[in-house]
Parts: sequence; structure tokens; C-alpha cells
Amino acid sequence: MQDLQALRAFVSVAREGSVSRAAERLHLTQPAVSLKLKQFQAGLGLTLFRRRPKGLALTEDGQALLPAAEKALAAVAAFDQSARALHSTLRGRLKIGTIVDPEFIRLGAFLHRLVERAPQLETELSHGMSGSVLERVRRGELDVGFFLAPPGEGPDGDAAEVAHRELTHFHYHVIAPAGWASRLARTDWASLAALPWIVTPADSVHHRLLHGVLDPLGLVPNGVAQVDQEACMLDLVRAGVGLSLARDALAMAERQERGLVVAEGVRLPCALSFIWRRDRGEEAVIAEALEVLDGVWGAPPP
Repeated sequence: MQDLQALRAFVSVAREGSVSRAAERLHLTQPAVSLKLKQFQAGLGLTLFRRRPKGLALTEDGQALLPAAEKALAAVAAFDQSARALHSTLRGRLKIGTIVDPEFIRLGAFLHRLVERAPQLETELSHGMSGSVLERVRRGELDVGFFLAPPGEGPDGDAAEVAHRELTHFHYHVIAPAGWASRLARTDWASLAALPWIVTPADSVHHRLLHGVLDPLGLVPNGVAQVDQEACMLDLVRAGVGLSLARDALAMAERQERGLVVAEGVRLPCALSFIWRRDRGEEAVIAEALEVLDGVWGAPPP
């Protein structure tokens, strides 16, 4: 499988002329694609690409191997299709709990691959907060779902009942309305907690992350409004109501586009995970979802 993935990386980079565009097409990170290319070339003992100002170009060896590589991938696809035709089509319904925005959890790519592999499988999406998704997976109301928690923690208190697979790591930042830079001159948690906060219900990862650092210090955020949707939180911060937490990509975009203030040196690590009941992991629809998930996200983060 690793050789096949390296072959796909070689063909994709050859077609795109760029590791970044190939990574986007393969739904992998740029470092992952670069590593596969490096291992592929080392295994062959050949140099297949040369660098150029705007990307990568095939060497003569690379040009000679590209048609054979494309034929090999086509043969693998044909074999896979033939093998699948020998099995009964997977049917049923997969109930998926989603959180935050679809782009961040790669929902489109996940559903696209799932439909390709199991066209007779119905999917039912239910959007909510991490805590509510966890509860519904535990009760069997959802088959699988996405979940947010600090890296390594997974679903708190459910290690024996709910399994999880970490997909990616990122950080939350403290953001404040435009013009609040002077109010964020001090970024110790006692000073931050005293400022007005847009808080969230206990089911929200924002609540769990914030209280994870404040509770041990005996601090309580000065909540002035409570919301249960990330979009509402951002709107209230933009309107000057108070502070909130925001994922790193959102925080940086809001700072650049709308002038929101990001507290310097304050970052709360978080992990995006996929969860399912451990005793249901062998069920056909869940096993299929996990296999598709690997194709979308690749290897788990270190």
C-alpha cells in the first residue's frame, strides 16, 4: 500500500508540476507527499524530478517512467473495481455527527470518497457541538462523529466505551474586538479572565479548553454572553462584545481581514478526532467509514 501511495504521489506531482497542488488533490499534507516522493526515488535509485522556479519538472528518467506509472494505477483501479463487483454492495445508513465548519473537517472529501466506494450507502448528517456528538455516539443515536479535545485526551471518561482516532492537531487563540490591543497588554490568565467573554455551553470544546486552564487557577471567565455556534461567537467579537477562542486559521484570517486582536503568546492545543463506539468498530458501515477516513486524512499526527 505504501508503494501504491508513493506511485500516486509521483503521478500527481508529475501532472500538477507542484507538490502543493498534488497534496491538495491527494488530500495529504505537503510534507507527506514530499516524503513519499523522496522514498520512492530512493527505492528506485533514480532522480525523477528537477526543481524549477515555479515547481518541479520531470527528468528524462521521470518522463520515461510516467506512462508505466499511469498504466499501473489504471490497472490497480480496474482490479479494485473487479474485486468490489464480487461482493454484495454495502447498504444501509451511516449517521455522522459533524462539528465546526465542513471544510475544516474535510467533510466534502470524506463523503465523496464514501459515495464512490459504497454508492448504495445512505448518509445522514447531524450538526452539533463536540460534547453533544459524543453523547449521541455513546447512546447509539449516531454511528460515528467528529470530536475536539486536547491532544491525547480523546473522549474524556469514555476510554473503554468510545474509540477515537486523532486526525490533526491545531491551536485555539484568544481573539478580541478591533481596538482592544491595549486591553490585551497583559496576557496572563487572571487579566484575561477579568475581561468580558463570550462563553459557550459545557458541550462546546471552547468551554472545555477555557475551563481546563482557568479552573486549576481558581478563575472564572467574566461571561457577558453565551452562544452555541462558532459563527455567532465571531459576530459578537466583531461587534465589540468581548473575547472568545478561535481556531488558528480563523484567528489569523480575522486579524488580517477585520482587524481583530489576537492575544500574543496564548495558544491552547487541540486535536480533531473521529469517534465511534468501540463495540461497533467491526460493523461494515463503520469499518468502511474508517477506511475512507484514512484515505482522506492519511497517517495520524505524531
